[in-house]
Amino acid sequence: MNRTGVLVDVLVIGAGPAGLALAARLAGAGAGRVEVLEREQEAGGVPRHCHHRGFGRPPRPWLRGPAYARQLVEAAVGAGAVVRTGVTATGWAGPLCLETTGPGGLERITARAVVLATGARERPRSARLVPGSRPAGVLTTGELQQSVHLYGQSVGRRAVVVGAEPVARHAVRTLRRAGAEVVAVVTDRSRGVAPAGAPLLTNTTVAQLRGRGRLSGVAVRHEDGRTGVLACDTVVFTGDWIPDHELARRGGVALDPGTRGPCVDASFRTKAPGVFAVGNTLHGIERAATAAAEGAAAATPVLARLAGAPWPDAGPPLVVRAPLVWVVPNRVTDATGGAGRPLLLRSGTPLNGTVVTVRQDGRRLWRGWFPGPVSPSRSLWLPPSSTHRVDRAGGPVVMGLA
Repeated sequence: MNRTGVLVDVLVIGAGPAGLALAARLAGAGAGRVEVLEREQEAGGVPRHCHHRGFGRPPRPWLRGPAYARQLVEAAVGAGAVVRTGVTATGWAGPLCLETTGPGGLERITARAVVLATGARERPRSARLVPGSRPAGVLTTGELQQSVHLYGQSVGRRAVVVGAEPVARHAVRTLRRAGAEVVAVVTDRSRGVAPAGAPLLTNTTVAQLRGRGRLSGVAVRHEDGRTGVLACDTVVFTGDWIPDHELARRGGVALDPGTRGPCVDASFRTKAPGVFAVGNTLHGIERAATAAAEGAAAATPVLARLAGAPWPDAGPPLVVRAPLVWVVPNRVTDATGGAGRPLLLRSGTPLNGTVVTVRQDGRRLWRGWFPGPVSPSRSLWLPPSSTHRVDRAGGPVVMGLA
């Protein structure tokens, strides 16, 4: 079956925490037909296969990922949103028209507003340019969790985890749950986190994967020049998340060079009129609760769009100076947009006792101090007031360290 000319009020691409939270708010506010498309066979996003506790906001010690995902789906459907699974948005037929394919065949869906909530993905071994053979047993965290929690598959007996950010701890726990011994957690940084009993190798890189048919070992190189081989049949590459921006790129939606996700203002508006973006498609990986909060906050500007609010000019961009690597939102269009949402700012290196400044055209607009350590795997939250003095007709707004 090939259907064209399907009309909806709001089309949300992605049924993870951000997309579902937005759909629940919009449908509950009477936004008309709110339709959510999810390419997986089940809605809920990454939390579906994250069996650790602590989901929700505030974190609930008893709430595991699958239960949290079910709550999000039930809230969206209960509010009146239509959630369709197994449907993939393949391209754009116009500024607010998406081409999709699913169980019913091809469709062309036109909306009054489109929201990209496509989430993030981990870069696989090939994108990290790790040399060696191509044996079985090479996984990302997402592939590991799906194999164990969704399909009950065996993942090997001896494993190495590459990356020592918080998500690595979940990988270690999942491996142990599957009966695998964690030989080592490897990171090229000077420090990292790993659960008790998992040896941590810092300032160490993976030089090569070895094995034919099945992985037999991981060759590593230490910062001081020493080399060695860790015997294992499984390696899990964790972290290194990037926004899943393929659909945005196909639609000509401008991307931010720092995040590699859609460039948005504080109201989650992209530069393409009528197209919004929310959640981890903006910045790689943040907690599920953060993505859901962004989705919920985006309901107000989406409703304003449906009511005929004009689309603002691009406004000055927000840029960062090293060691900072990205900021979201990444352009300024108005002082009150985003209902007072904070700015997320990420560093590429560990920091301690950090002073952040915001400048434009040589003027210092804001200065803030953040005591304590700052990890590259966690974002600083800047208050909305940090950009309230920006001249909308001025040059780039630069964020850096004092």
